[in-house]
Amino acid sequence: MKQFSNRYIFIFSTVMVVAVASLLSLAATLFKPAQEKNLEIEKKRSMLESIGVSATRNDTEELYDKYITESFVLNYKGDPVEGVDAFTVVLRNEQKKKIEEQDLPVFRAFPDDGEKVLILPVEGKGLWGPIYGYVSLRSDLNTIYGVNFDHKGETPGLGAEINTTRFESMFKGKKLFENGKFVSIKVHKGGADPNDIHGVDAISGGTITSRGLEKMLFDCLSKYNDYFNKTRI
Repeated sequence: MKQFSNRYIFIFSTVMVVAVASLLSLAATLFKPAQEKNLEIEKKRSMLESIGVSATRNDTEELYDKYITESFVLNYKGDPVEGVDAFTVVLRNEQKKKIEEQDLPVFRAFPDDGEKVLILPVEGKGLWGPIYGYVSLRSDLNTIYGVNFDHKGETPGLGAEINTTRFESMFKGKKLFENGKFVSIKVHKGGADPNDIHGVDAISGGTITSRGLEKMLFDCLSKYNDYFNKTRI
């Protein structure tokens, strides 16, 4: 009787595991299109926010089509790459490749103020996980028009402050170049000099996240340096 009982438990457990696994697989398949759509909308919304356009889930796609009218992909030399959709490029995957093999996405936007803006994606490492976002540049390819940052797992009230308006607004008008040399943006612990055109304040209590963001900006934006030099007005 005990032997039969053990066998029954084993068979029952096996059947349940297979059934649950099948249900989870089915659910993942059914929900995948919705999840991908959510990610697409969130990506478009973040780009819009980097040029100062607020969007809801309902109007994101309409506003994206209105303001962000062109996209293309570059190689590390600043030359166009044919046959690659910039929107589908996953920056995290590209960063695992050699620089010579990386695809660098670029998006063009035309806000209501008439400025011709370039939007570039950035991604790096914070304290607890990835940090990422978009940097928008004015037509001089030197002056920051706006930014949008986000994170996965940074500490609320500390590193998570990178996606607050207070922090992001400090980047507007800052410069990436000094005397023709790419220097990026410096994030200063204790506060940047108000006259520093390359500096912003670090996040109070978020030193590691601030350093990660500074490194992210330099590493990602410097890859476009050849393109900047070729096309700067």
